[in-house]
Amino acid sequence: MNHYKSWSALNRRLTDRLCPALRGRITYFLTRYHTVHNAYGRAAIRMDGREIVYFAWPAIYRQESDLRRLWEETSQWSYDDPTLRETWNREAVYCETDFLRAATAFLDLPIEAALGSDDPIIRILAILDRRVGRRTLQKIRQQAPDLPPWVRQFYDLRLSTM
Repeated sequence: MNHYKSWSALNRRLTDRLCPALRGRITYFLTRYHTVHNAYGRAAIRMDGREIVYFAWPAIYRQESDLRRLWEETSQWSYDDPTLRETWNREAVYCETDFLRAATAFLDLPIEAALGSDDPIIRILAILDRRVGRRTLQKIRQQAPDLPPWVRQFYDLRLSTM
């Protein structure tokens, strides 16, 4: 994961990238529970104060369980296993560290690379980005039906601002 100095600085950078129509409506949230084992936490993307999607530490247990099952079946332990990634992408099985990793990576990517990323969190951040113009949004419109519902809602939201 790329390093970030503070959540407030990272949040400000993400918020500065939002398209004008969604500024003040979309907010990013992160908290860490320092008294909990391994300082787990929770991240969320909110619209008008309501959480649209969240990423929390119980997802770590789901990922570990899936990895353990993969290990028992194939003797492989890989977070990059295509079958696991597809399941996690479809069901939004991500924790706050996945969100942080995606957010810091997104800030270093050109917008075209972010829109084409395999990481759905990076794609969400990209679709909400002010650098995505009307023509790109019209091209993206055809991709939206193929996405999981939790990702598609961000595409629908951004397309509604056209």
